[in-house]
Amino acid sequence: MGEFDLIARFFKRPARRAVLGVGDDCALLAPTPGMHLAFSTDSLIEGRHFVSTVNPIHLGHKALAVNLSDLAACGAQPRAFLLSLTLPRVDETWLAGFAQGLWALADAFDCELIGGDTTQGPLNINITVIGDVPAGQALLRSGAQVGDDIYVSGHLGDARIALEVFRGQLSVPESVFLTTRARMEQPTPRIALGMALRGLATSAADISDGLLGDLGHILQASQVGAELQTALAMPLMACAAHVALPRAQQLEYVLTGGDDYELVFTAPPHRRADVLAAGIASHTPVTCIGTVRAGQGVVLLDAQGRATPHRFTSFDHFA
Repeated sequence: MGEFDLIARFFKRPARRAVLGVGDDCALLAPTPGMHLAFSTDSLIEGRHFVSTVNPIHLGHKALAVNLSDLAACGAQPRAFLLSLTLPRVDETWLAGFAQGLWALADAFDCELIGGDTTQGPLNINITVIGDVPAGQALLRSGAQVGDDIYVSGHLGDARIALEVFRGQLSVPESVFLTTRARMEQPTPRIALGMALRGLATSAADISDGLLGDLGHILQASQVGAELQTALAMPLMACAAHVALPRAQQLEYVLTGGDDYELVFTAPPHRRADVLAAGIASHTPVTCIGTVRAGQGVVLLDAQGRATPHRFTSFDHFA
């Protein structure tokens, strides 16, 4: 099977929203008046971002999901995406599974594939997503204000459990491993919540490299600091009750685990009811875990409100 036969069989569909889609040198989109286009791109590399034994259906899902999560953090509506796929060889069974997972998530968010590239080499998946958001309503990292509440969507730390099992550092019941592996390999982009937070959240970021690291991006961009209440953060690990982990290790997984693809965001205290309503409307749990403060960095507070020293750091490709 040649390159263009591969594209036609697994990745070509009639254009819907695009003026011109897959099959030409460029794709064409007609922006909606009064809207800003939002772009984001991520690469997934075998051995770095996923194991070789991952189900290709799950990999197709995750490859798009991690990009849609960036649109969610911006409050953008997904519209289209580009796929660049480097393959060691043409494996039709693998491609069919990968395409199945990719299309299922794309269809769920009405996001169409409009082009890309295929080549031969070590397995590498790059996706660029395109969304739109009303002018002036995009959620940014730079808007957090002193006194704002700090929120997290969903649950954190479960994907880290699956990672440690793969590394041979942790043993858990089979049911727990399957649940946490699903969290790692099939994350849910919080698109509905991101859109519901337009005009409500003062800042936002998606949690891909760990809560502390991604909250840190907000704090740096906004030139503020934060206080996090560990007693409120601990319950964010959904599987904690089923895994025999010391409290300090649970906290580490919640704060630094990565691969969660939830949202961390800030909002004024007087909008608490609106934030909870946004969570309910988007079918996404949201938890207030701290406060934006003056200064720099993150201070962890124990149940008595005392500062707790820590050396937690989030994932960095080059650290």
